[in-house]
Amino acid sequence: MSETGIEARKASRAGIWGWMLFDWAAQPFFTVVTTFIFGPYVVSRMASDPASGQAAWGYGVAAAGFAIAILSPVLGAIADQTGPRKPWIAFFAAIKIACLFLLWLAVPGSSLFWVVAIFSLASVAAEFSTVFNDSMMPRLVPKEQIGHISNVAWGLGYLGGMVVLIFVVACLAALPDTGLTIAGLKPLFGLDPALGEDARATGPLSALWYLVFILLMFLLTPDAVKGIPIRPAVRQGLAELRSTLGEVRKRPGIFRFLIARMIYQDGVNALIVLGGAFAAAMFGWSITEIGIFGIILNVVAIFGCWVAARLDTALGSKVVVMTSLVLLCIATVGIVSTGPGYTLFGALHLPADDPGGLFGTAAEKAYILYGLLIGVAFGPAQASSRSYMARSVSAEEAGRYFGIYALAGRVTSFAAPFTVATVTALTGSPRLGMAMIILFLVAGMALLAGTPYPADRKGR
Repeated sequence: MSETGIEARKASRAGIWGWMLFDWAAQPFFTVVTTFIFGPYVVSRMASDPASGQAAWGYGVAAAGFAIAILSPVLGAIADQTGPRKPWIAFFAAIKIACLFLLWLAVPGSSLFWVVAIFSLASVAAEFSTVFNDSMMPRLVPKEQIGHISNVAWGLGYLGGMVVLIFVVACLAALPDTGLTIAGLKPLFGLDPALGEDARATGPLSALWYLVFILLMFLLTPDAVKGIPIRPAVRQGLAELRSTLGEVRKRPGIFRFLIARMIYQDGVNALIVLGGAFAAAMFGWSITEIGIFGIILNVVAIFGCWVAARLDTALGSKVVVMTSLVLLCIATVGIVSTGPGYTLFGALHLPADDPGGLFGTAAEKAYILYGLLIGVAFGPAQASSRSYMARSVSAEEAGRYFGIYALAGRVTSFAAPFTVATVTALTGSPRLGMAMIILFLVAGMALLAGTPYPADRKGR
C-alpha cells in the first residue's frame, strides 16, 4: 500500500476515541483479575501456602508469556498481509471472554492447575488482541501525536480498571468482620465471600465490560484495507517475518531498543502481576484492602499517564521511559525491604502495633507509599514504550514490527515470573523472589540509556 493510501485513512476524532477506548475496555482484566482481586485470591486462598501460591501464579504467567513470545510476531506479520486488524481482535476477544467466564468455577479446593491454565489462556488472548490494536496506531494519527494518544489511552485504561475495582470493593467484596462491603451493603447478587464468590465474580464482570466497550473500537475506528486471502497471507507473512528479523539486526537502534524493552518489560510485567499477591500474603490483606490499594494505585496511574502524555510530546518517549524505570526500581527496593515493624531492610524501624482498621500498621502505610511510585510510573513506562516504537517505524511495516515489539516484550516474559517463582520455591521467601525483579529493571534501563531516539534515527 502506498504512503498516500495510508495517509488517506487517518482517523476522525471519533475514530481515535474508539481506538483509545480499547484500553478502557481491556484494562479491568489486568486490574481486577490479574493484579488486585482474583490473582491474590488464588495465591492466598486456593494454594496451600503463600509461597506455593506465588510460585504457581508465577509459572502460569510465564507459560502465557512463552506462548505470546512464539506467536505474536508470526500473527503480526500475517496481519500485515491480510490487512484488517479487527477480525483478529474479535477472534481473540471471544477466547478471552470465554476464559473469563470460566474463572467463576474457581471455587476453593478446586484444581489450582486448571484455574491457572484458564487464566494463562485468557492472558494470551488479551495480549494478542492488544498487539493488533497497537498496530493500528500509526495509521490513525500523525507521528507527532502518537505519544499523546498512547498515554491518554493508557490513562483511560486505568480509569476503566479503577471504575470496575471500585464497584467490586463497594458492592461485591464483604469485610470479614461485618459481612458487609465497605459501603455498608450486603454483597450484590447474594455473593458469598466464604466461597470466594466476590473474587470469582471478577472474571465474568471483566468479560462483560470488555464485550460492551470493545464494540466502540469496532464501530468507530477505521481499519486497514483488505489485503490478500489468508493462505497466501500466511506464506507471505512468514516470509516477511523472516526478512524483518534479518532486517532488524541491520537497524541497530531498533534492535537495541527491542532488546532493552525485552528485559525491562519482563520486570514491569512481573511487578504488576505479582505485586498485589505479594502484599496480600505478607500483610494478610482482605479483598477489600487489596481493592483499596488497587484504587489508590489506579488514581495515581491515571494522573501519571496524563502528565506523561504532555511530557512525551515535550521531551520525547525516551525521557519518560527512563524516568519511569528509575521510579520503579526505587519502588521495588522499597516493597521488598518492608515487613512487619520495619522498612529499608531494617534500617528504619516502624511501630509494630496495629490499632485496627484498614492498613493499620506503619509497615502497611509504608508499603502503600512505595506503591504510589509504582502507580505513577508503570503506565508511562509501557505507554511511552509503545509510542517510542510507533515513532520509529512506518505505518506500512507497523504490523510486523509491532509483532516483534510484542515478541520483545514477551520473548523472555516468562523469565522474570519464572525467576521469581523459582527463587520463591527454592528459598521459601516471597520477598527474595520479588527482589529478582530489580535485576531486570536495571539491566533494561542500562541498555536503553545508549539507544537513539527515535530508535531508527541512525538505522536508515
